Formats: sequence, C-alpha cells, structure tokens
Amino acid sequence: MNGDARWLAAAAALAARARPLSRPNPGVGAILVKHGRVIARGWTQPGGRPHAEAVALDAAGEAARGATLYVTLEPCAHQSPRGPACADLVCDSGVARVVIGCMDPDPRTSGSGMARIRAAGIAAEYHPSPACEASLSGYLISRHRGRPEVTLKLALSLDGCIAMASGESQWITGAEARAHTHAMRARSDAILVGGGTVRADAPRLDVRLPGLAERSPERWVLTRGEAGEGWRALSSPQAIAAMEGVQYLFVEGGAGAATAFLAAGLVDRLLIYRAPILVGGRPALGDFGLASLAGAHGQWRLRERRQLGSDALEVYEATPCSPE
Repeated sequence: MNGDARWLAAAAALAARARPLSRPNPGVGAILVKHGRVIARGWTQPGGRPHAEAVALDAAGEAARGATLYVTLEPCAHQSPRGPACADLVCDSGVARVVIGCMDPDPRTSGSGMARIRAAGIAAEYHPSPACEASLSGYLISRHRGRPEVTLKLALSLDGCIAMASGESQWITGAEARAHTHAMRARSDAILVGGGTVRADAPRLDVRLPGLAERSPERWVLTRGEAGEGWRALSSPQAIAAMEGVQYLFVEGGAGAATAFLAAGLVDRLLIYRAPILVGGRPALGDFGLASLAGAHGQWRLRERRQLGSDALEVYEATPCSPE
C-alpha cells in the first residue's frame, strides 16, 4: 500500500466515528498531513455539520498551509444555510494538495468540488480507495439505488436453526457475539424485525454497550398493520426506499423478515454468527424463490471471518450480479 492509499485508509477508519450520528449526511473522514506527520484530523459531526474537512482545517489553522488533505469523499461544492462549501474552505486554507478517495455522486458536487479546488491552483487528485468506498457504502447505495444499504444478521446453530422447536432462542450465541451485534446496531440508522418477532420476544433492539446507548437505532417492524409505541411500520421490503434519512438498515430477523428481504433481492451484506451447538429446531430461512441450486452459486463473496468467543462470524457481501 503506497503512502496515499495508506492515508486514505486511515481517513476511512476515522470516518467510522461519524456513523451513524452524522445522518442525514454521510460519515466522512479527513486527515491533514505535513512532512509525513498528521497535524489535524476530523470527521463529520452529529447532525451532519460541520463536515470532516471543516473540522480538520479549523483544528490545523495556519499549520494547514503546505499540507496534504486526505479526505474520503470529494469536498462539497454547494452552499448551505448550515455551513459553507468545503471546497471553498479548502481553497482558502493554503493546503498544497488534496487527495480524494471517493467522488461524490450528489449532483450538487459531483466533480465540481475537485474542479473548484484545482481552479484555485491546488493539486487535487482522485485516488479510488476501496477503504473509502466501504466506509461510505450506505451513502453510495442510497445515491445510486435510492434505498438504504441492508445488512441481514443471522445467529445460527450448526444445523442452521435460529430457535428451538419450542421457539426458545435466548441465547443461540454467546456474550462475545452478542456484544458484536450491539456494536453493529450502533453503526446503523435503523433496525428491523418481523411482526412475529415483536409479538413473541418484545425485543428492545437497543445498544447495550457502555457509552454507546445514544447510538441505538430507530426501531422498525415489517408489518402490514400498525406499529406499536416506539416502533415504525414498514409495509414491505421494497418500502425501504421511503425510509427518510436512513442509509444503513440492520435486519435482525426473524425467519419471515429475513426470507422476505432475500426474496426481494434487497440484502447487500450478511452477518452470520454461528454457534457450536445443534438444536434441531426452527430454520433460519424459508423459501425465498431460488429457482435452482445452480443459481445459488456466485451470489455471495466472503469478506471477513473471525472468532468471537466460542462462536464464529462470517461476513458476506452480495456480488454485483446479485438481483436488485
């Protein structure tokens, strides 16, 4: 990994601090580097302002002159009553160079942010960064596909069950896996379960990790009826396009909701927590419309595998050819 790619990856890691509190804006990371050392950094603040570049440049002050700004997303070029255009802030900062990891698909910026910076005599370069794109996945999907990124979480036994035959499901996985799930909730704008899960388990679906309770996502239930107090109703998987301000949707189940989202071709990411137990109970999925076994191959690619206590986690992403 060359120097620019390394700094962009560092900015992408920094951007994780913004998610999901930056909504409705994307979580962006920015790092100012001078003589090989970080002189300032920033990430999008809660509510979406100030932007990452503004935070980093304000922290650096005059020291920004001659530095290189690494930013995960192209600096915005549009004026807003909530704050100035970041491209203008960059132009006035005295930085010598700007390296951008992902161009902004927002038509208000889309290339014009970089063009404005170049017009000011500053070297501005686009270095496509997988790390930056991954850090902005929900924002990019919402811009390109008009819906949130959907992560489906399944906690399974070795025989693919999510509960005993009696319906008992607490707990399939151990404490480490459950803590990881809560961390994933904290990175989501909204969390969804099926109506049957709400009726059977009355789940809290909050974040129960020290210091992260305020990051508990909005609670949604997949139902054609009314949602109870503290819940919002989603009539169908396709209705996620109308979830205003939601870039990251975490679907926790049960089997009906998971099957419905898979049948609609609306799952972008799978988190599979597998416990070393056999229960002979209720399967995780129903028929989601797969026409042939051959059609099941090539739909998912493994992105991560790790051990969480006695449980195993596998993370899969849908391949580009997956149905939409």
